[in-house]
Amino acid sequence: MTRRLIVRRSPIHGNGVYAAVDIPAHTVLIRYKGRLITHAQADRLYDDGADTGHTFLFTLNDKYIVDANVGGNSARWINHSCAPNCHAYIEEVDGARKDKVIIETRRAIKAGEELTYNYGIVLDVPHTPKMKKLWACRCGAKRCTGTILQPKGSAR
Repeated sequence: MTRRLIVRRSPIHGNGVYAAVDIPAHTVLIRYKGRLITHAQADRLYDDGADTGHTFLFTLNDKYIVDANVGGNSARWINHSCAPNCHAYIEEVDGARKDKVIIETRRAIKAGEELTYNYGIVLDVPHTPKMKKLWACRCGAKRCTGTILQPKGSAR
């Protein structure tokens, strides 16, 4: 079986995930994996993460967060883009503990192309110039917002 995804250095940020083969539109690529923690645990462990500009945390639902720092897979290396070729969605399963984060292509992707999605990060702190710089976007899209932070009230 041919591997569809490759992790390597990215010009966007650190590591990135790339298509090893051509992938059709609307193809499920990977599940975002990691340990399941509560929002309160995430706050204790990572002090809300607002001052780091980096996270492997993915909000699953009102109760849980997927922490890819522990038990994470290559999905954690998919970078943010303001013009993403993939999207992340929550697959709801019986019981909030069993919900899953799925990454799927939005359009056809060529072999060698870096995979990206909009992180949809909304923080409850003011989006000051310092905060926007800390959470800078380097996607290079024509309409790049310059930050991976989303306006308050927007959804992923």
